Amino acid sequence: MADIQFGVIGNGLRGPLARIAHQPEKGLRVTVVCDIAPANLSNATEWYGNDVTTTGDYRELLADGDIDAVFILTPDYLHEEHACAALEAGKGVYLEKPMAITVEGATRILQTAARTGSTLYVGHNMRHANYVLEMKRLIDRGDIGKVMAIWCRHFVGNGGDFYFRDWHADRRFSNTLLLQKGAHDIDVIHWLGGGYATATQAFGGGFVYANSAHRRVGPAPSPAWSEDDLLTHWPPRELPGVNPVVDVEDLSLVQMQLDNGVLATYDQCHFTPDYWRNFTVIGDEGRLENFGNGEPGTVIRVWNRRSSYEPSGDLRVTVAQGLGGHGGADERCVAEFVGLLRGLEGPTVTSPVAAWHAVATACAASASLRAGGGVERTAELDRATAGLSREAG
Repeated sequence: MADIQFGVIGNGLRGPLARIAHQPEKGLRVTVVCDIAPANLSNATEWYGNDVTTTGDYRELLADGDIDAVFILTPDYLHEEHACAALEAGKGVYLEKPMAITVEGATRILQTAARTGSTLYVGHNMRHANYVLEMKRLIDRGDIGKVMAIWCRHFVGNGGDFYFRDWHADRRFSNTLLLQKGAHDIDVIHWLGGGYATATQAFGGGFVYANSAHRRVGPAPSPAWSEDDLLTHWPPRELPGVNPVVDVEDLSLVQMQLDNGVLATYDQCHFTPDYWRNFTVIGDEGRLENFGNGEPGTVIRVWNRRSSYEPSGDLRVTVAQGLGGHGGADERCVAEFVGLLRGLEGPTVTSPVAAWHAVATACAASASLRAGGGVERTAELDRATAGLSREAG
């Protein structure tokens, strides 16, 4: 197999994702790392060896003729610029989700990939999560019949710490957390439901953090990933260091209709005491629901026999705990990307087209919410660009 040399654009919070790809024993090497923050370059030698090159200019990285592919792990509002430049330079692109912060930006990325023929992969790693894969397997096996409805409740218990102390809170840079955070869930709804949303309706607002009296003065704090640190930030109204600008919603309720008639709801809250996602999928012969997101004890429960209240379900499937980033989902995404670079044939678990639809749906939902809750039609993708999809059914 041919060797592949990678560049990394953005070595901050998601930098470790590219580290997964650095496997010199398999001919996979990260050789150039780019970030405008010197602190984010400090670990490059430790991760990739003394021969790694660092730069603060992504154009310098893309001009390196030895680079075959790049990981774009920059903040959301830079995805369009960086992805299009990399595709134009003939590099294969691993693009962190969400694809872009506007439909126009996501469309431009797809069209650039189609025109240049460069490989484009968008890291919707939740499709590779064990509990999502198990739900998909049970649905495809017919355990609940034909899917009719999907409900997703997303309790973002650390939402304040993660999204309201830096650029995420400012819609100029994130547009909406229905996109930045919800793109995962919308994409899973599309996958489990077997279609893409054509219409949305949403309500929501800034109920807690927009009214905070604890606004930050000075640089944004480093992300608080320590569990002990997170537990001290309670109740949510007492969260310190809130971004000076907060104009994204911390509570959103969305309804969707998919192109195959499936109805879906998505509820996202950033000030709950707990942190997990719950999907309920209802078919014409039963329903299933996940309890846990891959932690030890995560189980999928299926109800497909007539009964009254039966909390344990008719079938219980224990989900294997994955090892690695996001329970092994990051490793699977990187492996799929490498496979594409090496000429993988056949379908992939996700596709850039699926990623585009997640952006289109989130943007339509946000437009509905901000206009008072009217129905918004989602954008449509032209057939030629839609042909980029290699997504498995």
